[in-house]
Amino acid sequence: MKRGTYLAGLLGLAILTALIVHEGYRDIVRLLEQAGWDLLWIVPFHAVPLILDAEGWWVLLRPRDPEGYATRPFLVWIATIREAISRLLPVLSIGGEIVGIRLALLRPLNGAAVAASVILEVLLTLINQYLFTALGLVLLVTTVSDTALAGTLFWGLLVSVPVPIALALLLRYGSPFTQIARFTERLLGDQHRLVATLGVAAVHLDAEIRALYQHHGRLWAGLAWQLAAMVVGAFETWLILHLVDWPVTVANAIMLESLWLTIRHLAFFVPGALGVQETGLVLIGGLIGLPSEAAIALSLAKRFRELVIGLPALASWQWVEFHQLRRKLGDPPVGPRE
Repeated sequence: MKRGTYLAGLLGLAILTALIVHEGYRDIVRLLEQAGWDLLWIVPFHAVPLILDAEGWWVLLRPRDPEGYATRPFLVWIATIREAISRLLPVLSIGGEIVGIRLALLRPLNGAAVAASVILEVLLTLINQYLFTALGLVLLVTTVSDTALAGTLFWGLLVSVPVPIALALLLRYGSPFTQIARFTERLLGDQHRLVATLGVAAVHLDAEIRALYQHHGRLWAGLAWQLAAMVVGAFETWLILHLVDWPVTVANAIMLESLWLTIRHLAFFVPGALGVQETGLVLIGGLIGLPSEAAIALSLAKRFRELVIGLPALASWQWVEFHQLRRKLGDPPVGPRE
């Protein structure tokens, strides 16, 4: 698995390099230089979609956190780390969610409740990705006359629609984690130490998921907050293209953002969607008259923002993990005690 991930990453990097060379790196650099220091505005602005996304998680977690241990700033910090892991590290998309659960449990929260909130948050994200992609396709069809690419994406979207529906029904009625625990018991035997621990945790997790399903209003609210984060995030695309002197309409910015996110999700097996993201933006941007160098400059600006925000976020995560390890080993903390 790791070898395949690294090979996919190297192939993506090669595609990205080839694209930059083919389109003329001087033209791309010129566009980014033209944007100048104003391009840094995309860094603080990204806090807005992160806050909206974290609000969706907070809404889901709140019923099992009446004391308010999971504060909004705390969840925004975790959301930033989750995004950084998914975007910058050679792991599958679920890696950020696993770390997010671990970090949330730094507070005295119910582990099964936290895991259930993240699982349903991922489900809502998947549903929102379909909705946002559908919005992008509608805008693409109404904007351009050549809709061959839109038709391909539409049929691909339609064919895969049963996936989130099946997942939602499975989580609601199927007790999937209990079934996994039973399969593990048949595989390892009922005397294995892992079986007892996994069995109890699975039953609690399925129960928490079913309980959260009863909060219909919170599920709709979580869905709305996440969709708002996606739509607001399109302002970053609009701003970058204006700064590189290739302005687009709001509708085109939302369309580009929508299909860009779709490409990233489809290319989950390629670390950072290297090369795939740039190729997709060149193809989609070409439909609205966006030059290839501007599409690549847009992608590189987004990657720049990911690094500026993501690297400190990853550093803060490692700092916390280091101090947690010291605490477990019994090493007294350095500095004055509170």
